[in-house]
Amino acid sequence: MEVLNHTVINLIIFVLAIYVGYHVVWNVTPALHTPLMAVTNAISAIVIVGAMLATGLTLGTPGKFFGTLAVALAAVNVFGGFLVTRRMLEMFRKKEPKKLIADKSKENA
Repeated sequence: MEVLNHTVINLIIFVLAIYVGYHVVWNVTPALHTPLMAVTNAISAIVIVGAMLATGLTLGTPGKFFGTLAVALAAVNVFGGFLVTRRMLEMFRKKEPKKLIADKSKENA
């Protein structure tokens, strides 16, 4: 006889992970956001693999639904992480020197 259903245990772990993740992310200093995003992308890639395995091995419809949802959300997280990282790295690129107004008027003539 089971004391708690496996679904209830998994739901409790899921809620605790949301709570801990929320507090971890919101207490990070701005200087650490880029390294944190790189680690988040790596973790999300692992989550995608785990969610695919869980979805493939699950027999019930709710399990397949939530597994598919986990794969989709982790994929969005990885994609968004790469966009944010790319945007932050573009901030450090050297910009072209600005042309003088007189140079622009010569080009138009």
